[in-house]
Amino acid sequence: MEKYVVALISEERKELAELVSKGKAAAQKITHARVLLQADESAGGPAWMDKQISEAFGIHTNTIHGIRRRFVEQGLQAALGRKKQDRPSRKRIVDGEVEARLTALRCGEPPEGRKQ
Repeated sequence: MEKYVVALISEERKELAELVSKGKAAAQKITHARVLLQADESAGGPAWMDKQISEAFGIHTNTIHGIRRRFVEQGLQAALGRKKQDRPSRKRIVDGEVEARLTALRCGEPPEGRKQ
């Protein structure tokens, strides 16, 4: 038995099925939709276990667990999107103050003796 149970309501199931059938979204989003559809344990849902989904779609069980957890805790849209980073992987080089100064220089008058 999985810790996070995916139970889709009919509107969610319809939205996910439409997303998968159209194929006009990011591949990652479509894959997450397919995972949710197969993990669905509501009436008529296939209720596949993580191992079955992993073998069928070629993704790691940890990814499936994360999709389930985000669906249960944060809702459908959070489960379809990427997980937000807890902290950025690197520091920003240009902060807001430097960016504002660069914009002012670029949009301002050129220095004396220059055309641009």
